[in-house]
Amino acid sequence: MTQLQDTARPESGRAPDVVRINDVSKRFVLRKDNSLKERLVTLGRNGRRHREDFWALRGVTTSIQAGHTVALIGHNGSGKSTLLKVIGGIIDPSGGSVERRGRIAALLELGAGFHPDLTGRENVYLNASIMGLSRAVTEERFASILDFSGIGDFIDTQVKFYSSGMYVRLAFAVAVHTDPDLLLVDEVLAVGDEAFQRKCLDKIRSFQEEGRTIVLVTHSLSQVEELCDRAILLNAGEIAYDGDPREAVAKFRDILEDRRVSQIAPGSSEKAREAIVHGATAVAAGRDAEAPLELGDDLEITMDVEHFGSTDDWMVAIQIDNTLGQVVYGTTTKRLGLELGTLSGRRQVRFVLKDNRFGTGKYFVNVSLMERSGRHFADLPQACDFDAAGNILAVGSTYAEPVFTDLSQER
Repeated sequence: MTQLQDTARPESGRAPDVVRINDVSKRFVLRKDNSLKERLVTLGRNGRRHREDFWALRGVTTSIQAGHTVALIGHNGSGKSTLLKVIGGIIDPSGGSVERRGRIAALLELGAGFHPDLTGRENVYLNASIMGLSRAVTEERFASILDFSGIGDFIDTQVKFYSSGMYVRLAFAVAVHTDPDLLLVDEVLAVGDEAFQRKCLDKIRSFQEEGRTIVLVTHSLSQVEELCDRAILLNAGEIAYDGDPREAVAKFRDILEDRRVSQIAPGSSEKAREAIVHGATAVAAGRDAEAPLELGDDLEITMDVEHFGSTDDWMVAIQIDNTLGQVVYGTTTKRLGLELGTLSGRRQVRFVLKDNRFGTGKYFVNVSLMERSGRHFADLPQACDFDAAGNILAVGSTYAEPVFTDLSQER
């Protein structure tokens, strides 16, 4: 870890770098002989057979400019928390280098930097000192730190008796009162209650207005789109995408969907039954198959269904969910008043949803083949998915054109 030096003037209109990450890799050794007995037995033998290298990061190169809020996203084990710790100097890379400038405040692990046998008050002074604050400055800010944390009289209790929420409250309060140039935040904020989370988000927004730099790891993709102006998507320790948060979130959801599909046992949908939904596609009419759905497009959902016998009593149903699993749309051929005739063998059918108003994000289509009474022949959850394009005027799972009027001006 080295301190960044200004070797050249920054490019015109470009903020200076706060962090430079140069070809960083990080290797961990995973041992297969977990118990002491196993290690004693394998002592003197070929130890390499009992350990395995795991590369959490591979050749990561990027930079972070002052005043930006950057999210590190990816599935569990993708390397995002490791990269945050490397940036913060908590762990050293196995290869490459990291340069940084300014005061860093890091919230990387629950209670990290707290001594369990010290009181909350003593830990405030200890942590503030580690972060570069003098005792006099800490005393000036102590009342504000205590007020922000909201832990009251527990400030003079040993922190080993704190709940996880109290740990986070006090740690975050100390971190944001040290005037950091760079704030690093891991998933720890998920531990606090809703009121405290809102307080933390408000503080992050005030830091953004002050031009501070923030790097955060979160699984809340809505926060990524709302708070960040840039997102770095990590996959298997490498950068899969670096840029617009909405595009990063869309690509991340594609990765998650690919992983979900790959984990489904082959032939699991082919169990003995009277019917099957073989598959489905969802595309914007008149656009390329991979193109996102734009406002006003017709959405074509095409399904491949099969009945192994013959029936006149059948209907097709679709249900569209958002990424949280909430139903945003559903319909059936019965609702449309359609009689479909005889289903015998395999058939391809299609719903067209006219003039769509889906809000920005990824959606999943569930398909069911049913009797008109409601009994299910076959279901295919998350049969396909589609992305709805971003819109700068609104967020959410539905869209309506917003018009604002100042009523006081009409009097």
